[in-house]
Amino acid sequence: MSDERYVGNSLLFFLAGAAVGATIAVLTTPKTGPELRGDIKGLGQRVRDRFASSRPFERERDRDHDMVGA
Repeated sequence: MSDERYVGNSLLFFLAGAAVGATIAVLTTPKTGPELRGDIKGLGQRVRDRFASSRPFERERDRDHDMVGA
């Protein structure tokens, strides 16, 4: 059990560090405001798309729930 918790914590800290590093990189890049906002918007869209595609079982569950309620 403690090994699983260690791996989970390590992964969490790795992802948090990656997010902080990416944020610093984006904010320190010499771009104009509109360019930077466009980059951030595009990144957000890619993250949403990737998250949605990695969770197909929830879409099926929601689809089935909608069919029952209809």
